[in-house]
Amino acid sequence: MKMETLKDLYLDELRDVYDAENQLTKALQKMAKSATNEELKGAFEHHLEQTQEHISRLERVFEELGEKAKGTKCEAMKGLIEEGKRMMEDSADEDVRDAAMIAAAQKVEHYEIATYGTLRTYAEMLGHDDQADLLQETLDEEKDTDENLTELAISCVNLEAEEGEEEEDDEAEESNEEKAQPAKGKR
Repeated sequence: MKMETLKDLYLDELRDVYDAENQLTKALQKMAKSATNEELKGAFEHHLEQTQEHISRLERVFEELGEKAKGTKCEAMKGLIEEGKRMMEDSADEDVRDAAMIAAAQKVEHYEIATYGTLRTYAEMLGHDDQADLLQETLDEEKDTDENLTELAISCVNLEAEEGEEEEDDEAEESNEEKAQPAKGKR
């Protein structure tokens, strides 16, 4: 579809974020299963429920526009999810994996915050005040999720990942000290 008007752009962006949210539901399910920190697992499960509500709100927007709720492939979300998947696979330590999942999730949140902010503005400019309210509600939830992830990272998850690093450093230091000791009974 050629975009010639702001309405065309609005509809295109709605289809993009609709696909993004649907991709995200699958990723959040996997992230919740992979998380070892119980608070993080709960945060992902809660955001999965919110994401399903975001999809429902988008469907209401499409309905108000007289359009079928359908997505166009969101390459940005696909890339963010792939990057998050790689980070998870490359993290051998479960605490580091949890920290990596927060980093990946926050990248997604920032993408969604930018998208919903833009969509809300388009809706306002096009005179779709009810749609703007729905999009603002989602935008507020995305911002809250980002803040919650930051708090979770700072208060425990990143600390747990760092503790594992300190333990590894201590073990390496002990190993180096043992190697540096002269062998007893040999001269």
